[in-house]
Amino acid sequence: MEPKVIELRHYQQDALPEGFRRTLLDVHADAYADELVTDEFVQRFPWFVDHWTSLAGFACVVAYDGDEPVGFAYGAPLAAGREWWREHIAVPPQRCATFGFSELMVRPAWRGTGISEQLQSALIDNRPEDLAVLLVDPDHPKVRQLYESWGYTSVGFRQPFPDSPRFAVMLRTLR
Repeated sequence: MEPKVIELRHYQQDALPEGFRRTLLDVHADAYADELVTDEFVQRFPWFVDHWTSLAGFACVVAYDGDEPVGFAYGAPLAAGREWWREHIAVPPQRCATFGFSELMVRPAWRGTGISEQLQSALIDNRPEDLAVLLVDPDHPKVRQLYESWGYTSVGFRQPFPDSPRFAVMLRTLR
């Protein structure tokens, strides 16, 4: 399928516009409509938005089709020594400043159009960090394969919260 042409808007932690949080919550509500009623972990997404947007260096890219937000990707630099990949790598790379890639979400009507890759690239490609790390639910092998096609490699598994899935930890060298 030919990638859809969309507008990508970049946001930083120190200049989030009014309504930004609501935009992310609306996209999430559409993307997880089925799970939102039954999955308590999915219902905690507003907490994650508040947590990540409060982090120094928070960065987000939102995809728009006209005036409609159709997806987003966000994350922030992780504190040295506290990166999600550390417990899985015996000898860390010499250069290991890490960007925590927290979320990539596209509304169902726009999936399969190339927007995910555009969002991922727009968020990650010009980062100053050496590495990017993310967590993927292994019950979604197509999502994991998509990240692998973008250069991410599984290095282990992690369950960050008692009520969360056990995620695959994926790492990518940025420079």
